[in-house]
Amino acid sequence: MGVIAFRNGTVWRGDGLPDTDRLLVVDGRIAPWNEDVSPDVSVDLNGGLLAPAFGDGHAHPILAGLEQQGPAIRDARDVSEIVERIQAWAQDHPDDEWIVAASYDATLTPSGWFDARWLDAVVPDRPVMLRAWDYHSVWCNTRALELAGIDKDTPQPDVGEIPRREDGQPLGTLLEWGAVDLALRVAPTPSLDQGVEALEYATGHLAARGIAWFQDAWVDPDDIEIWLAAAQRGVLRCRADLALRADPLRWAEQRYQLAGQRDRIRAAPHLTCNTIKFFVDGIIENHTAHMLHDYADACTRGMKVWQHDELLAAAAFVDELGFELHLHAIGDAGARSALDAVEHIQAVNGPRDRRPVIAHAQLVDDDDLPRFAELGVIACFQPLWATTDDVMQQLTLPRLGHERGHRQYRIGSVLRSGAPMSFGSDWPVTSADVLPALQTAVTRARQDGTPHGGWMPEERIDIVNALDIVTRGVAYQAGTETSRGVLNDGFEADLVWLSADPRKSPVSDLSSISVLGTWVAGIPTYQSNSMSSALPAQMERTHV
Repeated sequence: MGVIAFRNGTVWRGDGLPDTDRLLVVDGRIAPWNEDVSPDVSVDLNGGLLAPAFGDGHAHPILAGLEQQGPAIRDARDVSEIVERIQAWAQDHPDDEWIVAASYDATLTPSGWFDARWLDAVVPDRPVMLRAWDYHSVWCNTRALELAGIDKDTPQPDVGEIPRREDGQPLGTLLEWGAVDLALRVAPTPSLDQGVEALEYATGHLAARGIAWFQDAWVDPDDIEIWLAAAQRGVLRCRADLALRADPLRWAEQRYQLAGQRDRIRAAPHLTCNTIKFFVDGIIENHTAHMLHDYADACTRGMKVWQHDELLAAAAFVDELGFELHLHAIGDAGARSALDAVEHIQAVNGPRDRRPVIAHAQLVDDDDLPRFAELGVIACFQPLWATTDDVMQQLTLPRLGHERGHRQYRIGSVLRSGAPMSFGSDWPVTSADVLPALQTAVTRARQDGTPHGGWMPEERIDIVNALDIVTRGVAYQAGTETSRGVLNDGFEADLVWLSADPRKSPVSDLSSISVLGTWVAGIPTYQSNSMSSALPAQMERTHV
């Protein structure tokens, strides 16, 4: 790897260490500055900032990459535009047996539900299955419902919901796994080559955002083969930990496969498999997040993906195998169940160095907020969600009501409690861009600056803490805080080069700061085209 010298900028080392104006990397690790060492490569930072590379504590790269393979519907502005795009794709791809796409905007209808007949009007003869932006629901045409065996006599699944018309026929929208899987199991799965192409795109996209490591927070058995092939073909541009999804519907046999799957993944370069993902509940917008009290607009408290005792037993089983827990919890009852699971594993399995994560933590009851610090639970927030965007205004707040609606994403409160924290994007649910996410964490405002002063301004945090969470905080989640996340001598040189110092920039300008370069263990994984002349020829992109 040789020697790289970075000069002519600010080096933010993190963890309260003093800034410097230069950095030396020797064989992929940070080294003390030595004027007598002749670098193989010199990088002129051109007045920018060099910092520890960003991490993403919760992302879904295969799903994101597959979206790029079409048909593209994410930016469609209304239902008719989605239908028109599906019609055009069907006409251009007459040999496709199925039309599968992601991910439509659920706010395009008042309820978030979509009718099969809208798709039937343009594609009546072939199955169509579209995934929503939240990936907790799908929209099918009638032919897809027929192939999935879903009709008026189909019972409601244990973990999911099939919305119906007044005559009992399925509407066309399927909610959560028990319903969604009925369609997924008959739809075609991506080929190995399509999956590898998706990961090549996705990891390149993340590297271009300054990210060196991420948590794939939803890995099913078919995904493992895609990840292994991508690693073997050398197309990955980030390190990744793969979180295997625990499925309550097949847990009896699945649990005995986990250790073997972990061993296979660990043998691949740049991959680990230290984590088991538990979906504790669904999402507020579908009324499937598990709540302590009824929704404001419906007589329901949502959905438990796992029965409480089963969740505790499964969590204890995987903890005994040495896995970390990564628990999706959106509702306040879901968060309480997730915290109970962590408390249970500590009681039954005894003390050890654990890094349990509760992802999203959208709504947490006041009584449960101190438990994050008490139990050492990492709160993995998605900062871009912490403002009044269209989803929040049109779907989320009406379902929660005013009082609960203004207790969401309590980033500042959790930080002040002393609990460990990390940030994630949940990409492709929302953008993987780190700087806009940090701007939202600091301002609690939309990118246009509204609302003035921020939504729930008491939950704002400062930029230094935000940077610490997305670097050192994510490294702690990964279990690598003694080797990454800070630019200490001897640490691995996972680096990001920014066009400006976020600490000295107006908060309204944070999202306009550019990523100019990314390195993983001293190997360049991204360089901005606009700065290509600032990097020597031997710093071209290469595989990590």
